[in-house]
Amino acid sequence: MDEISEILKKLLNKEISQQEAEKLVRANLIEQVGELAQLDIFRKTRTGVPEVIFAQNKATSLLIEIIASFLKNKQFAVISRYSIDQKEEIHKKFGINKLYDLAVNELAKIIIVKEKKFNFPKKSGKVGIITAGSSDIPVAEEAKVISEVMGCTIYKSYDVGIAGFHRIFTPLSDMIKNGVDVIVVCAGMEGTLPGVVAALVDIPVIGVPVSSGYGLGEKGKGALTTMLQSCSPGLLVVNIDNGFGAGASAALIANKISRK
Repeated sequence: MDEISEILKKLLNKEISQQEAEKLVRANLIEQVGELAQLDIFRKTRTGVPEVIFAQNKATSLLIEIIASFLKNKQFAVISRYSIDQKEEIHKKFGINKLYDLAVNELAKIIIVKEKKFNFPKKSGKVGIITAGSSDIPVAEEAKVISEVMGCTIYKSYDVGIAGFHRIFTPLSDMIKNGVDVIVVCAGMEGTLPGVVAALVDIPVIGVPVSSGYGLGEKGKGALTTMLQSCSPGLLVVNIDNGFGAGASAALIANKISRK
C-alpha cells in the first residue's frame, strides 16, 4: 500500500486534487497474493461490480489464501464454481470461525464468507429473474446471488417456459407491478423465452442461454443462436451459462435507473 500512502500525502499537501487522488487510487489498488494471484480489491469502486473469486481449477491452498486476503481488505469474499473439496476446506477455515458468517448456495455453486458485522449495502434497484425450465435454475441462482450482493431486490419465477406458455403471464405481470427495472431470462434448448419476454415488456431483458440442450444445438449453442437472432428489440444476450455476467449487468442497470 506504499502507493496509496504516497497518494494520500500528496492530497494532504494539496499537490493533487481530491478528484485526481480518487483516480490514482482506483488505478493502483491491486494487491499481490504470493506470486500467483493479483486481487483487484477496489474493483467495486471502479466498476460497480465486486470481484468474485472463480474457484474452478485453483489449488485449494491458493484459494484459501485469496479468500483470507479479501476478508482482510474488504470484509467479504464471494466464491463461485467451487469443488466439493474446496467447499470443505473453506468451511474448515472460515465456517467454524466466530468472526465470520458463511452462506452456501448449492444451486448457484456460490459461497459467501463475510465478517459477522458486515452487511451488503442495500440499494433500490429491482431485478426480475425468470427461467424457462427447472434445468436452468442453477444459472438463474448465480444471477440472483450476484444481483443481491450488489444490493438489488429480486423477484423470481422459475419453470415458466413456452412448453406451457400460459405460465409466464402472471409472474411477468407481478414483476411489472412491482416495478422491476430489468429482467434476466435463462433458457436452454432452443432459447425462445427471452425474446418473447422482451416483446411483452418495456424494460431491458437479458437473455442467458443455458447448456441444457442436446443434438444439433447442444450445450447451449441453439439457445445462444436463437437469442442473438431474436427480432425483439431490447433483448441483450450474455454467454452460455453466464449467470454471473447477467446478474452483474442487471444490477448495474437497475441501480442506475433507480438512482434517477
